[in-house]
Amino acid sequence: MHAEAKRAEGNYPERTKQALLTLMLGAMGVVYGDIGTSPLYTLKESFTGHHSVDVTHDNVLGILSLVFWSIMIIVTLKYVTIIMRADNRGEGGIMALTALVLRTTHDGRWRWALMVLGLFGAALFYGDSMITPAISVLSAVEGLEVGTPALQPYVVPIAIIVLIALFAVQRHGTARVGALFGPIMLAWFSTLGLLGIWNILRYPEVLEAVNPLYAVQFFTFNGWLGYFALGSVVLAVTGAEALYADMGHFGRNPIRYAWLSFVLPALLLNYFGQGAVILHDPTAVRNPFYLQVPPWGLYPLLVLATAATVIASQAVISGAYSLTRQAIQLGYCPRMDVMQTSEHEIGQIYLPWINWMLLAAIIALVLGFGSSSNLAAAYGIAVTATMAIDSILAFVVMRFLWGWHIAIALPLAASFLFIDIAYFTSNAIKIVEGGWFPVLVGILVFVLLATWRKGREILFARTRPGAIPLEPFIQSIAIHPPTRVPGTAVFLTTSQEGVPHALLHNLNHNKVLHERIVLLTVVTEEVPRVSDAERVEIESKEAAFYRVKVHYGFKDEPDIPRALELAASRGLKFEPMETSYFLSRETLIPTVSPGMAMWREKLFVTMARNSASATAYFKLPTNRVVELGTQIEI
Repeated sequence: MHAEAKRAEGNYPERTKQALLTLMLGAMGVVYGDIGTSPLYTLKESFTGHHSVDVTHDNVLGILSLVFWSIMIIVTLKYVTIIMRADNRGEGGIMALTALVLRTTHDGRWRWALMVLGLFGAALFYGDSMITPAISVLSAVEGLEVGTPALQPYVVPIAIIVLIALFAVQRHGTARVGALFGPIMLAWFSTLGLLGIWNILRYPEVLEAVNPLYAVQFFTFNGWLGYFALGSVVLAVTGAEALYADMGHFGRNPIRYAWLSFVLPALLLNYFGQGAVILHDPTAVRNPFYLQVPPWGLYPLLVLATAATVIASQAVISGAYSLTRQAIQLGYCPRMDVMQTSEHEIGQIYLPWINWMLLAAIIALVLGFGSSSNLAAAYGIAVTATMAIDSILAFVVMRFLWGWHIAIALPLAASFLFIDIAYFTSNAIKIVEGGWFPVLVGILVFVLLATWRKGREILFARTRPGAIPLEPFIQSIAIHPPTRVPGTAVFLTTSQEGVPHALLHNLNHNKVLHERIVLLTVVTEEVPRVSDAERVEIESKEAAFYRVKVHYGFKDEPDIPRALELAASRGLKFEPMETSYFLSRETLIPTVSPGMAMWREKLFVTMARNSASATAYFKLPTNRVVELGTQIEI
């Protein structure tokens, strides 16, 4: 395997065909859950939703043509072929793409604009992660109505029970059930494909929809109504971002191969099969997905669809966990409790606060909207906005990181952005029908992320001027040494120039210093992971002072004691029972001084007070930690 092929595999080494097939199966279970369950509601919403079109022969072929070409252009060309090339050391997703983009410029205003774009795209993901489980599980359980209309009152309660069960098991991690995801989704996509073939054979004329002229004629015949129908068609490509976001888990090639060889054909066959059912019986638009199966297969399909939607929800939930941890590492979010749920897979984590916040919001959505059709009115805004942001950031990468000629990069990115904007504006009318919810969630999350980032910058600026320069301080200690006591004191500090407040407080109050002083700064790099060989950086000072930098990627799990074990090979050995960790605990006071608006300062203070303990976050031994407080006005 040559170098480019190896790089395409992300962090994975050369593999056999059997290993590649295993990865493809795993990708099928994790990556394609969201887009793979879209057939449950896409065509149904196109003909029965809030902006539905008449069920005519040409409209059916027109909608199918739009679905076909949307999947081919947005998913296959844009994401699978082009954007997945933009890997940050094997990792994908909007945060990784933003980190890549920020490497292309050092101009402050340009960097700020690109950072805000990426941050807002990440914020919108939380709105998507709330709607996806709600609409997916509801649409699956609604199959009960097809078999027995009398069960309709039980759809919402059953959906809520399924969702509560799903979130209740999150703390156990996906390690045990993850092995089932791939085979279940393999069965799901196989069923989609076989059902599609069976119905296409009954009405092969439906294949004419491959002709893009039907898509063009659809707009000609339906005018503005056809344009607003795009708000339903876009449901077919929701989940495309997951292909890119989960690239680091499986590698680029397994995801691509699984899409091109199996998932894409299965989805297209099923959409065309549903179209054939509607052409044969226009009344089937009430639920073409479940009505494409013979009566005896309804309940087995219902069980399989429910399992598939649970898996689709799991992928989005895990994505919310990963995105939150990345935001914490990159300084956009306060520390939260992060639990590792697997001893082997670093990506399997659980954040209790995020978990229960998502569940509460999802239950509120299910109760508030009541059906998948109503939820579809809220779905699409966040997805299409994120896609548009991806197109803009991808242009920057193509032009300035890859060095593509402007004549290639600009038309390509502009074409993608034109399609994204068309879908976004067609969804804009949904804002009053429920689309306000993901937009509101995105704005709130963006305000929180931006406020935390800005607040930390102001806090650092407030503390830096009053800090005593490190070098003169060390020289004074060498000339007039205080009493030194046995052991090592590790002072965690964000500043690399001044003396930590905790060190000064300890010296002023206790009148002693340990025989070894380590000033430790955690540095988060704009890469997913940092190897152990690059983890620790040590600089020796006089008077037994050491400056230590511990480097982490934005997907690494911070563990300070383990990092310090690596320092032994570089001449700085730590005895755990003789090492104490000193932390500064700041009491923040909002003021009217320049910085942020008062309401944002109060918000920042509230977030800081509720952030998780640094002791737990950095895995410090609790019986070796000393916290010394200081009061700071912001």
